[in-house]
Amino acid sequence: MRIFTASLATETNTFSPVPTDMNAFKAAFYAGPGEHPDTPTLCSSVVPILRRRAKAEGFVVIEGTSCWAEPAGLIQRQTYEMLRDQILAELTAAMPVDAVVLGLHGAMAAQGYDDPEGDLLSRVRDIVGPTVLVAAEFDPHSHLTALRVANLDIMATFLEFPHVDFEERGEHVVELTLRTLRGEIKPVISSFDCRMITIFPTSQEPMRSFVDRLKAMEGENGVLSISVIHGFMAGDLPDMGTRIVVLTDNDKAKGDSLAAALGRELYGLRKQAAMPMFDTEAGLDRAIAIRVAHPEMPVTIADIWDNPGGGVAGDATHILRRMMQRGLDDFAVATIWDPIAVTFCHAAGEGAVLNLRVGGKSGPEGGEPLDLRVTVQRLFHAGWQSFRNSRVTLGSTAVVRPVGTNIDIVLITSRTQTYEPDIFSNQGVDFTGKAYLLVKSTNHFHAGFVPVSSEIIYVAAPTSYPTDPATTPYRKARLDLWPRIADPLGLDA
Repeated sequence: MRIFTASLATETNTFSPVPTDMNAFKAAFYAGPGEHPDTPTLCSSVVPILRRRAKAEGFVVIEGTSCWAEPAGLIQRQTYEMLRDQILAELTAAMPVDAVVLGLHGAMAAQGYDDPEGDLLSRVRDIVGPTVLVAAEFDPHSHLTALRVANLDIMATFLEFPHVDFEERGEHVVELTLRTLRGEIKPVISSFDCRMITIFPTSQEPMRSFVDRLKAMEGENGVLSISVIHGFMAGDLPDMGTRIVVLTDNDKAKGDSLAAALGRELYGLRKQAAMPMFDTEAGLDRAIAIRVAHPEMPVTIADIWDNPGGGVAGDATHILRRMMQRGLDDFAVATIWDPIAVTFCHAAGEGAVLNLRVGGKSGPEGGEPLDLRVTVQRLFHAGWQSFRNSRVTLGSTAVVRPVGTNIDIVLITSRTQTYEPDIFSNQGVDFTGKAYLLVKSTNHFHAGFVPVSSEIIYVAAPTSYPTDPATTPYRKARLDLWPRIADPLGLDA
């Protein structure tokens, strides 16, 4: 048994001012054939999992290139085509194979390509023919296209948001692949269009119970897998929106019926799904009140829309500025993307005091730069944080402290959202002693920060992210979705 595996992934915010080129992939994660570490990245877990399973079970795995770029704007056409063609050439050289298993994201867009994943999968199918199994793992913040479904035999997304189960779901896709190759099952794909777009955090109700039920249904009564494609509202693409995907064991009618039933149920939860969000002033009021009542642990404030994981720059200053203006002077910030400021700090050296312009460089939406006099606390040439078993690079980093305060700001050169509290401790910041923690992430930070926070407060501050799909000026996306239409499925009556 011979299986080819590779990964090509990023999440494209078509509104982002930050373009994506080959340097973006190489700065985040790039591994040639056989070079993938034993630890996974968010979208490449199938590669090390297959390597481990092959060694234990005696089949052959041929590894192609694996790469990931931090979410940003459109991929440069030449970059996408080069990476695509590289993986296709590796697959061609590996033939014959019994299966192809890919780690994808599902929300990529490139110059001239609205559906790069569909394009890649259709070319894979052309190479391997109609009888070779093709499987892929996707991020739920993605788009489902007919071209992808037509060329896949197996697909599944992560179920959790935050995506703490990306490795578990990689194991799920690999196990379904191996069972299919052994002749134990015959997967067929069904899907349902929920005609909506919103946020579905599984860290709270009602999504917590909904996803727990999906997990319990998998493996029972011929149901092999269930996925929720949340959709990605910052991707102005024709297939934007929420879908349910069901894999059954050769029972398309059952899969279609179950996908429709679950999709209608999820549709009924659409107005309750998103987490509570505060504007900046109300959010800070809440944080101060919680700190007074519970001084034993920091209050974590999430700048949810200035999230590099959603493709924006991550250099907005709005909440940071207001915290300082309101006299809060005991907190830590992770992170501000500012390669220029980091360069200045490294040139000055640890312990130096200098005037530094921080953040606000990518555009006006997230606020003006902050002009601060700071002490350079710590410097690192290769900063990093964890996300479960993966290691996420921060690039060259600097920790600065405005003079006269106990505010520590982590400045980074490789854009990434905040995942785990070690984004502070790895950079020499004692976050446990702070009154507040300001993080740039929508919800992926949640699992890591719940144990170290007295409360988590979600703040919706101005940014370049398109936060309201009811009014976002989409050009390509379908407009017959909730919340643009009150009840597109006609189920509220």
